[in-house]
Amino acid sequence: MVDVSNQRVRQLSNDLVVLSARLVREVRRNHHDVPTATTRLLSLLDELGPSTVGAMAQADRCSQPTMTGHVNALVERGWVQRTPHPDDARSSVVSMTTAGRQMLISVRRRNAALVAERIDASGHTEEELATAVAVLTDVLHHD
Repeated sequence: MVDVSNQRVRQLSNDLVVLSARLVREVRRNHHDVPTATTRLLSLLDELGPSTVGAMAQADRCSQPTMTGHVNALVERGWVQRTPHPDDARSSVVSMTTAGRQMLISVRRRNAALVAERIDASGHTEEELATAVAVLTDVLHHD
């Protein structure tokens, strides 16, 4: 257990957030064929499962009209589909299609290859990488 009042722990925690965000931006810069918003929304659907536009907007911290525009673009590409909401005729449920899932898998494979190359060049060990992943997993799943 770490002492969360410890200044070094607070600084390292801040560094973790800042560097994680930088890593994500760096990886996204290498995907010129897939817009960042597309990857973000497919990842959001992967995390949430089938969702309403409102739930997606709330999770992405954007307006519902903005999310509607993003979803419409993904529908046009065939990466998501809308189905009637089972409990609300005015609403629909957005879910990823097989093509959308394949696109997300492809992007994630390219991300993994890029990061793996950089980790290899850095000299860090597989065990160090496993520790970093375990820490991030625990932080994200702590309630």
